[in-house]
Amino acid sequence: MNSFMKRAVELAIENVRAGGQPFGAVLVKGNEIVAEGVNEIHQKFDVSGHAELLAVRRAQERFQTNDLSDFVMYASGEPCPMCFAAMSFAGIDQVYYCNAVEEAVAVGLGKSKEIYEDFGKAKDERTPPMRRMPLEAGQLDPMKVWQEANK
Repeated sequence: MNSFMKRAVELAIENVRAGGQPFGAVLVKGNEIVAEGVNEIHQKFDVSGHAELLAVRRAQERFQTNDLSDFVMYASGEPCPMCFAAMSFAGIDQVYYCNAVEEAVAVGLGKSKEIYEDFGKAKDERTPPMRRMPLEAGQLDPMKVWQEANK
């Protein structure tokens, strides 16, 4: 285990001792830690306050960019679908994790596994179900407005 993963695990343990969940994340560029995070959902009452997301937000703010394609994430636990999506949108090149989602399930933290499984279902069979509600005739389409603004 390298020093970056050791730091992510250390953050996770500190977070548990502070009343949080066992998740820590370290975002690295080159050979330098540029941002860290721990799950803060117990402090901020914000379900998006996951370790990886917070590290991504902090790096994007620090570097004033949405493109983190030269960055590497080290996470104490396998990233949930939300964090995976955020890292994908940010272009993060590599992700390493320590504890697998199955280990999280074994200690009562299994929502990520359920969500990953939900992605294999039809949209209307997911939890919560997703149902499309098309625009009404004559209603302005936000996608077309964006397309026109970005030509």
